[in-house]
Amino acid sequence: MAPIKFERILCPIDFSEFSVAAYEYASSLAQRYGAKLFVQHVVEMWRHPSAYFSVRVDLYAEFLQLFLTRAEEELQNFVRSHEHDGVRPERVIREGLATDGILSLADEQTISLIVMGTHGRRGFDRLMLGSVTERVLREAHCPVLAVREPPRNFVASATARHSIELRRILFCTDFSDYSNQAVDYALSLAAEHNSELTLLHVLEDTPESARVKEKIAKANEVLRKLLPPEAHKRYRIATTVRIGRAYQEIVQLASEMDADLVIAAVRGRNALDLVVFGSTTYRVIQLGTFPVLAVHL
Repeated sequence: MAPIKFERILCPIDFSEFSVAAYEYASSLAQRYGAKLFVQHVVEMWRHPSAYFSVRVDLYAEFLQLFLTRAEEELQNFVRSHEHDGVRPERVIREGLATDGILSLADEQTISLIVMGTHGRRGFDRLMLGSVTERVLREAHCPVLAVREPPRNFVASATARHSIELRRILFCTDFSDYSNQAVDYALSLAAEHNSELTLLHVLEDTPESARVKEKIAKANEVLRKLLPPEAHKRYRIATTVRIGRAYQEIVQLASEMDADLVIAAVRGRNALDLVVFGSTTYRVIQLGTFPVLAVHL
């Protein structure tokens, strides 16, 4: 099993507190893996309707250039204010829709990881997919790390050699081919950080019966076989099976074990896949208080 390499990392910045948290992770990961870091801000002119009232085309162009110049200055100041030793990010300013700009740059630069800030929601809103982070999570062709604000306590000061130390990683699988392939990321990160790795499978719609213990034992055996025998000997790996709603059990276990990272696969991008994404990974991201690495396969 070849180690996963994060060679090119993209961190979109909107200058909110969520961007600050994401940038801490992105910089630390770039530092640890020796990766090239891109920081990007997209100027969305629809947020500035006054620019469209300009009758003359050249006046609109002046408005646009003004916003682009300001954005470049603000991004430069942002990077300077959150500097990590040895990390020299490449700044990218674009105009358009934020999601389109992020996805386009990720494809152009063959980005291996996108790190974005996100926030929790309440009530019906948490079931809706619409924000920039949520659309990137669904449509990116590379893994996306969704970071909550503020950074968890394992993010040390910027002066540390490696600001991020992952102590406990939770990997979630539904035993689909997509999920099982994503286990490579879990093992690679656990090896890199010398982390405890827990493999989780949730049995949904399983009635209480004499066969429950049998199903749990079988699921545990499948979990153990996801990794080669030498991995179990070399690293600290545990397996666990729970019964209930998948996203609820994932959030509960991650909280109980104080997980520093949760890893889950995202199946794809068609209508059916979005339902699956919305019912599991998306809800884990919105309801949890921990970073989630969504792996696209």
